[in-house]
Amino acid sequence: MFTTNEGTIDRTLRVVFGAALIAGYFLNSDGAYSWLYWLGVIPLLTGAAGWCPLYTVFGIKTCRTKS
Repeated sequence: MFTTNEGTIDRTLRVVFGAALIAGYFLNSDGAYSWLYWLGVIPLLTGAAGWCPLYTVFGIKTCRTKS
């Protein structure tokens, strides 16, 4: 369906960052802007899928290409 455009390091960082933001919500759920932590779903899903729509728009690939 979609071609992978994220490399291993990029995917790992996205998943860790997304999970950290979501965990931040549970650690500080009564904060004024606690809903912002749920934005961590975006990097979590793109890291898990290995495909970023913005990378496609800008023509960026961080994964290795087969030669």
